[in-house]
Amino acid sequence: MTTHRKKTAGLWTLPFAAVLLLVAGCGTQRAGAAAGAAPSSGPAPSGTAVATPSGPVDFPCPGEGSAPPAPTATDAAPPDRYAENHAFRMPLRLHGQGRCDGLAAEGRVRGALEPLRRSGGFTPAHVHSVLTGLGYPADKVRTYQNGPGGVGFLIDVGASPWCVEGTLTGGSTTVDAFGGYPDGTGCEPPRGGH
Repeated sequence: MTTHRKKTAGLWTLPFAAVLLLVAGCGTQRAGAAAGAAPSSGPAPSGTAVATPSGPVDFPCPGEGSAPPAPTATDAAPPDRYAENHAFRMPLRLHGQGRCDGLAAEGRVRGALEPLRRSGGFTPAHVHSVLTGLGYPADKVRTYQNGPGGVGFLIDVGASPWCVEGTLTGGSTTVDAFGGYPDGTGCEPPRGGH
């Protein structure tokens, strides 16, 4: 009986020892140390820390000042439960060159719609005509009545997605470019949720 117990103990001892060796080796590389480099004996010098961006990097776009707008407080603040549960309905912000292209599209659309707004009496058909006149395909432009005296619009620019939406009222023209929605519904706001 002693021989059988020794064989059984020996069979599981080898895999157990291998797991212990693997676990003991984990976590020995310090943050910022290169793989294969000797571990440092003290804290890293203050000049060696490398900042890595936590998200996409923006740069100044033509017509902007010297720096892109700073992130808003809602970009950095942790979301509350309501916002977290409805995040799928929040449009994605554009970054990098896409942000610059979005700003240019916002300017073109606003410039084309502003004379229509000032003249008054506009309808969804008028707004649709102006937007298709800018070169957007008719089937990618949706216009609709948005309250009394207002017209809303949504343009699916069609680039992974890339969208322009806004509202035209007697008092203002709002235009916003964005990158679709987190759940991949394209330019249309998602319905439902969790």
